Amino acid sequence: MGEPREERRDRRTATLVMACLGVFVGYFPVTTVAVSLPVIQQALDASTADLSWVSDAFVLPVAALILTAGVFGDVHGRKKVFQTGLAFCALGAAVGLSAQSVEMVWIGQALAGVGAAALLPMTLALISHAVPDPRERGKYIGLWTTSMMGSLAVGPIVAGVIVEHAAWRWIYLLPLPLSLVTMVVAAFVLTESRSPVERKLDWPGQITATLAIVALVYGVIEGGATSFAAARVVAALVVAVCSAVAFVLIERRGPSPMLDLSLFRSPAFTGSTLVVMISFLGLLGFFFVLSLYLGMVQQLSTLEAGLRLLMTTAPPMILGTAVGRLMRHLSPRTLITGGLALTAVALFSLMNVGADTSFASLAWRLALLGLGLGLAFPCITATAVSSVPHHQAAMAAAGNNAFRQVGGALGPAILGALLTGKAVAALPGHLAAAGLTDATSRRIQDAVEADGLGAVATLPLGRDTAPALHALSRSFLDGLQLCLLVSGIIMLFGAALAAWLLRPRADTPPAGRITAQRGERTPTTPTTPTTPTTATPAADFR
Repeated sequence: MGEPREERRDRRTATLVMACLGVFVGYFPVTTVAVSLPVIQQALDASTADLSWVSDAFVLPVAALILTAGVFGDVHGRKKVFQTGLAFCALGAAVGLSAQSVEMVWIGQALAGVGAAALLPMTLALISHAVPDPRERGKYIGLWTTSMMGSLAVGPIVAGVIVEHAAWRWIYLLPLPLSLVTMVVAAFVLTESRSPVERKLDWPGQITATLAIVALVYGVIEGGATSFAAARVVAALVVAVCSAVAFVLIERRGPSPMLDLSLFRSPAFTGSTLVVMISFLGLLGFFFVLSLYLGMVQQLSTLEAGLRLLMTTAPPMILGTAVGRLMRHLSPRTLITGGLALTAVALFSLMNVGADTSFASLAWRLALLGLGLGLAFPCITATAVSSVPHHQAAMAAAGNNAFRQVGGALGPAILGALLTGKAVAALPGHLAAAGLTDATSRRIQDAVEADGLGAVATLPLGRDTAPALHALSRSFLDGLQLCLLVSGIIMLFGAALAAWLLRPRADTPPAGRITAQRGERTPTTPTTPTTPTTATPAADFR
């Protein structure tokens, strides 16, 4: 006999709560730290490249380890890996809480990133195991996305309140008890699950994937900070390319690949994965430069900056459940393409912001940006998970999240390099326009080249301080304008890619009933949680 309906419902509810708490904890450092970057920069005398590593120290372990975490969950049990991820998040928060240098912040961020790498695929795998029906699963993934965006929304406000009344390190306090309490509760309410298909750990794939990701991000960050012709930068990029090629060859020939490349035969999986990588590149890169703009140019407190970021993160959180229901009536192609196009429009509208742009003027543009993200992101995740056979859902979730984090790691690196390069190039002209002498201008430029844009605020310039800071703001705005233009183009490219790869296929079976030969069921015949079900785009995207 099957599981009683009431028990099944209770189990699904418990699983959903744990999955939502897990993704909340996993994503909490993203905007909490992002909005605190100007304060961290001043407190630890960090350069712009150092700040890029603060963001990427978290994102890189997520991108590098998320696929292996998915395999660990399939082999050793998803509940165990889920709890291990929470433990790493707590450890990372403890290190960040005691950090006295930017290097210690990197270590804390990296440990939290390892935890997030375990949590993100496990939370989706837990949902997929508890809700095998791909149509019903979309609603649960919508709630999962709401929790993720809720974490991004709450983070800046929590950080702002803390920094207003205490040292910046206390932004790491909340994840510590939250991780530990969730880990204890999960021990009682979650049931263990593993993949029905036998899998083995793929260490050659893990090593080459890690080398490719870390070398690529290192090369981009260091190239932007120094020169892309530098020997170590060229070497890093060569290592990244060679490692990526080796990874593909290993995954194609390996007996138990951590990323089955046959998943990319599904246009829906390929499209959603490429789109989420491109979108997160633009999104996290935008958050990075926006937080610096709010702190360095508008001179806002962390709380004031957090309230402005809330305009972007709140709409996706509010829309999460509504989009889950909307997916039953509109195709993912429509929602993803429309959402990313709306996001691009919002980014282009921000290109004329200045040092004195009001909160009201910023708010509607940031809210428009959040509305576009809220429409697109839940559909991207649901599309990736529902476009593959049920027994590969965990791998699909891990693969989608891995590419998401690769984009997230490249975003601050690429846009940070663009911002610095453009601002430094424009600075001499703005210093001259401000009426500063050649000697003072040279002194300022030397400080910027050595220690980053934030170094100007610490220089003892006397009566030249005000015009120097004004010239710095003008230079920063030139860099910001370039970053917004690039981010907008990236989002438009993502929208075009979604429209092309997610278009209806001529050989797609009609909606309603899928052939029994392919192991599918009719919409009116639900499967039990113990029955593996193959979910095809035709079953999920109508």
